[in-house]
Amino acid sequence: MGFPKPLLRIGDETFLEHTLRLIRPSVHRIAVVLGAHADRIRDVVLTSPGVAVVENPDYVQGQLSSLKRGLREVAPSADAVMVHLADHPLVNANTFRTLAETYQRTRAAIVIARYNGRRGHPVIFDRSVFPELLAASLADGARAIVNAVPSRIVYSDVDDPGVALDLDTPDDLARAGLPPPPR
Repeated sequence: MGFPKPLLRIGDETFLEHTLRLIRPSVHRIAVVLGAHADRIRDVVLTSPGVAVVENPDYVQGQLSSLKRGLREVAPSADAVMVHLADHPLVNANTFRTLAETYQRTRAAIVIARYNGRRGHPVIFDRSVFPELLAASLADGARAIVNAVPSRIVYSDVDDPGVALDLDTPDDLARAGLPPPPR
């Protein structure tokens, strides 16, 4: 992208501010895991109660390294975590709520948002899966854990194309009707 994705804009908000505002009503606590450009991004993280900033100095090792770092911050009383990525900012608030309700109803080990048969983000991992995630190879990523036992996955089908919309390039932004990254 050539610019920190969490700082890209949706209207008057950054991707990160937008996502935090939408996810907040559906979760008890938020941990924002920062890697590249942490100093720049930290300045826009909402400082409201319940939002913690966690730095992952090993972010170059991939997404799973950030997930592992975030899992270490989970309260012992938490039953599960909802994982969402900065480059999926077009998820609707209702999707976060629906995913949380699906988890509450099913208590499945893994709950994945799905739109028109395409799975995406957010994803909920029950505490029972934490040891596997923490032990997983960084080379294999979380996908290996998700795909290891398909019977423990519950899909939460939503009418939200944002769950499968990964914004990685300026062309992706243009297709989504969002402004290009600043120069």
